[in-house]
Amino acid sequence: MEGNLATIGYGLATLGPGIGIGLLVAKTQEGTARQPEVAGALRTNMFIGAALIEALGLLGFAAGFVF
Repeated sequence: MEGNLATIGYGLATLGPGIGIGLLVAKTQEGTARQPEVAGALRTNMFIGAALIEALGLLGFAAGFVF
């Protein structure tokens, strides 16, 4: 029973990074709409941030299988 609860818990832990990516993309689109001339810099920063957020989500997902 403990393993099943841990898997559910770590699966729920991936919700945070999912929400984080959604907010990141939304704010990048908002910034691009306000100042189109900085779209390239915003896009680069968005991809770096999304990669870091996604890494946290994958760690939480993989930990559910390990433990």
